[in-house]
Amino acid sequence: MIKKVGVVGAGMMGAEIALCFAREGFETVLNDISQEIADRGKEKQAQILDKRIKKGKMSPQDKEAILSRVTATGNLEDLAECDLIIEAVLEVFDVKKSVYEKLDAICKESTIIASNTSSISITKLASTVSAERKGKFIGTHFNSPASVMKLVEVIPALLTGEETVCTVTDVLKEIKKEPVRVKDVVGFGLNRIFHAMYLEACRLVEEGVCSTEDVDKICKYGLGHPMGIFALLDITSHDLNLNVDQILFEAYGDRFRPSPQIIRLVDSGRLGKKSGAGFYDYGEE
Repeated sequence: MIKKVGVVGAGMMGAEIALCFAREGFETVLNDISQEIADRGKEKQAQILDKRIKKGKMSPQDKEAILSRVTATGNLEDLAECDLIIEAVLEVFDVKKSVYEKLDAICKESTIIASNTSSISITKLASTVSAERKGKFIGTHFNSPASVMKLVEVIPALLTGEETVCTVTDVLKEIKKEPVRVKDVVGFGLNRIFHAMYLEACRLVEEGVCSTEDVDKICKYGLGHPMGIFALLDITSHDLNLNVDQILFEAYGDRFRPSPQIIRLVDSGRLGKKSGAGFYDYGEE
């Protein structure tokens, strides 16, 4: 039974994943490499909840109750008693490997370790933990922004136990997500669809078929998406997207060849909303 949840990585994705659990009553530990970064993650959670208060969807008392269930820490050992730990660090195998090796030594035997990787093989990641932990290692790929989007891809590794799959699926339903079981292939399901779509959107702009703004209008008013694809790319950040493109390109070839537009944005430091500019400008945000 899952009672206490840990999240490693207090960036946008990690902070939002932790918030999903805290909102539904779970004691939650949000960790990063320093207390300062972990605290910034909790501040991000407060900002998300403030927006809900402003819209009349939550009271200030609700906000305080939710945040009281989140412990921000720069000490990985504070996750020792967690029943489920979700890793949401950089999309770099060696960085993730280091986290898993430390968690494997710190955590209870019963602790499930899950990765929020968007593209790396779960079986490859599971190879970094002990033989005893392999049955309790799984992928949980949350859709961004995690505090809003319902989809979570559940990806068993080759040796993941069925009990682990069921436990994780059940707890995701408890936090009002829609879990979808996906085979462990590069890019899983969501990213193969999303990256194929956004690379085609980039081609439309590169070929002069329509503008960035008009592609976003096509997505919103023609496909019924809540926001345009370029606006979404700015939120998810272009350095991350380019990294995933390169992984998909290595696995599947030309259909996922990185867009020259994205490469230029990354090279120029226009990484999206987090840097103040991407396809769009965000001023001081």
